[in-house]
Amino acid sequence: MARQNYQDKLDELREDVLYMSEVVLERLRMALDALERKDKEMANEVIDGDDEINQMYLDLEQDCIDLLALQQPVASDLRFIAATFKIITDLERVGDLATNIGEYTFRATKDVFPEVDVQEIGTVTLDMVEEAMDAYDREDTGLCRDIAAADDDLDQLCERASEIVVRDLIERELETTDEEDVEDLLQDVSRLLLTIRDLERVGDHAVNISARTLYMVENDDELIY
Repeated sequence: MARQNYQDKLDELREDVLYMSEVVLERLRMALDALERKDKEMANEVIDGDDEINQMYLDLEQDCIDLLALQQPVASDLRFIAATFKIITDLERVGDLATNIGEYTFRATKDVFPEVDVQEIGTVTLDMVEEAMDAYDREDTGLCRDIAAADDDLDQLCERASEIVVRDLIERELETTDEEDVEDLLQDVSRLLLTIRDLERVGDHAVNISARTLYMVENDDELIY
């Protein structure tokens, strides 16, 4: 009976982590939509929702601690709890990055660089996190390695986007020397570069989740860095 109760708690922990990931992914989608539409009301909803994600993280952290302290798990169960502890940290940080993107909405005055497709980069990162959590749920180590490989493509995509912004800024001949216009341009440049940086970091957290899942399933630290 005690063993079954212990297994139920492990299953419940996994389900709760998957639910947390769904909330985090939804907030990231909302943040990207808010940025694209310059929807300040939606951006505020993302920002205000960060407390909910933080509370989920704290609750799940306590669940992990309780399982470690009270059940003294060994072998695969211990790796599962340890990996889960790290994964919820990555999810919480993705939530923070979604909040950052929501905050950038208030600085998005116009689309100065339409050739930079932030939404495309955002879609790639969303897919990576979603697939990482699917790998965690199904203990799919092959998918873990695929996600790590996909991160190289994301890095290149972000690097190209940043290069476009910087090169255009260097080559741009301003039609006006008005100080306010220059300040607006620099603000848009800063906001766009920060958005690209944060989305790249979301991809890094997807890789972290995959790395911990691989370790959880195969006791393999190949992807941990």
